[in-house]
Amino acid sequence: MKPMAISLFLVAFATALLAQTGAQQSFDGLKALAGTWVGTVRTIPVQADVEGQSAQVTMRVTSMGNALMHEITSPAHPEDPLTIFYLDGDHLVLTHYCDAGNRPRMTARASADGKTIDFDFLDVSGSTKYGHMQHVTFTLMDADHHVEEWTYRRPGDKPMHARLDLTRAK
Repeated sequence: MKPMAISLFLVAFATALLAQTGAQQSFDGLKALAGTWVGTVRTIPVQADVEGQSAQVTMRVTSMGNALMHEITSPAHPEDPLTIFYLDGDHLVLTHYCDAGNRPRMTARASADGKTIDFDFLDVSGSTKYGHMQHVTFTLMDADHHVEEWTYRRPGDKPMHARLDLTRAK
């Protein structure tokens, strides 16, 4: 193999390795959130039925460490959507089992400091008649505090943002 070909191969291999490492690092950061979290919901535009209400998030590592299950419950909102995070090749992906009756998938990109993980919309299965989840951001503050920001795309392409400022339940 010629030196130029070897160099190109090594650059391609290193790039693939770094991408996988980034996805794995983001996944490991999320798995460190396993446990029960409590906080308050804030919405833009304000949704009177949930604004200021308490919420509980339960996260559990499952499937021999290959998946992270995330469940949100709230006394103000009887549904409890379920989200599963997993590695798909060199990408961190989530599938959100939404109370709107669909299953959007999103793929992650991490910030340079690794504290913020943005999930961008990939595709959706099921009806979008009532809208669908479009974007999620996790900001890892410390071992006992993180923020989740969920963007829901309502009919007519109108976004609704929900922010959960969560602390670990002791």
